Amino acid sequence: MSGKSYRFQRTISSTAEHCCVPLCAASSKYNSALSFHTFPKDFETRRKWISAIRRDHFAVSPHTRVCSRHFTSEDVREPLSATARRLLRKGAVPALFEWNNFSLPLSRQAGVMERRERKERPVEEQDTSCEEAAGVTHDHDYAAAPGPLVDLALDENKARRSEIDQLRKQVQTLNLKQRFGIHRFAGSDRDIRFFTRFGSYDLLIRFWTQIEPAVPSMIRVTQAQRGNFTEPTFPACDLADRYGVHQSTVSRIITTWSNFLYTVLGSVRIWIPEEKIRENLPTEFKDYADTTVILDCTELRCQCPTSPLLQSEVYSAYKSNCTLKGLLGVAPHGAVTFISPLYAGSISDKQITRESGILSLLKPGMAIMVDRGFLVDDFVPCKIYRPAFLSGRSQMSASEVRETQAIARVRVHVERLIRRVKEHKFFETEIPLRLFGNINQLYSVACLLTNYENGPLVKSWSKKPE
Repeated sequence: MSGKSYRFQRTISSTAEHCCVPLCAASSKYNSALSFHTFPKDFETRRKWISAIRRDHFAVSPHTRVCSRHFTSEDVREPLSATARRLLRKGAVPALFEWNNFSLPLSRQAGVMERRERKERPVEEQDTSCEEAAGVTHDHDYAAAPGPLVDLALDENKARRSEIDQLRKQVQTLNLKQRFGIHRFAGSDRDIRFFTRFGSYDLLIRFWTQIEPAVPSMIRVTQAQRGNFTEPTFPACDLADRYGVHQSTVSRIITTWSNFLYTVLGSVRIWIPEEKIRENLPTEFKDYADTTVILDCTELRCQCPTSPLLQSEVYSAYKSNCTLKGLLGVAPHGAVTFISPLYAGSISDKQITRESGILSLLKPGMAIMVDRGFLVDDFVPCKIYRPAFLSGRSQMSASEVRETQAIARVRVHVERLIRRVKEHKFFETEIPLRLFGNINQLYSVACLLTNYENGPLVKSWSKKPE
């Protein structure tokens, strides 16, 4: 078929068929010498056609055609009559394309002698008498070394190649800078803390080393399961733009990882035995050496319900807002050792201490440290360190003032830990009502992560004794 030439002349036809092969402009509307063939129904033969055509993301339809100029003459069966159609041999595959110059190597038939080209004689053996008689002179020596112009061209090519390599490196560097990922901020602890809440890149990698063995067992939230989970509130559009994904994908990833971290971190026992606490007791607690845990409550702003009854449940007189309230326990050396569920903001500190489950962990030989509002002396089975208050008196004694100041100095880090929890961007805005179904899970993960994200709560405690 490659030896024929076709004139593009308009034909009279009600329909027009076009060839789907790249770089081929054949159409039945302008060429009646070609035939246009549909893709075979046989799966294997059809696959060979698609592979031979070399089109990306190619979808074959009943109207897709390949013209006869892409088949060899052996594959095309000419019609026996003028009204018949040209057909293809069974199993025929298109093989003549623009990229192989519409030709195939000819195969030698069996029994036919192969013609060999005659070797030319060396130059010194050739007869040059005819050339001399005709006055032909050799004005150029093709065996001579290249001149200075060729050398300049080679040098220019090397310079261009070096320039291209430099531009390629610049593009790779630019792509690396534009790519948003954790390795981009590996050299800046400040950026690592801003984007991950971890104190340093080293802390982040150590945490990842601990949870990585459990990652293969992670249950991923799919699009079909998305309706069974509540989407968290966070700047999803910002994350979607940074990573180049859809906002729903960001929501599914956050939900998947919150479920995973809640399972992995929640399986670790965080309540520390008394002897371990004494081994790591800071020197600031020498006057309160039997302290096992420091308790305090925290409140998170939430959306105001439309129901007046629910409004009264979640309204906090202390915050003058609708809140959710939880009890946190911190060991003297700064680790979170107790996390209660979140309750409606109207609950008192006394009631939340009763219902949180902390009483089952306390023993008579222990001591807890609380704020003034924790009036739990009548049901807590252990000693209580609490700042003194006036109780109708005009002023406190000097010893009470000193004790109040001493307790305030050592329990200040529980407030710093609560601040670290609230630094998570999830708690920067009020919690919507639709998140109440899994707010305890997200809150627990935020609290548990503080045990891995940062160093000591008080810098002086990190100094080694001289």
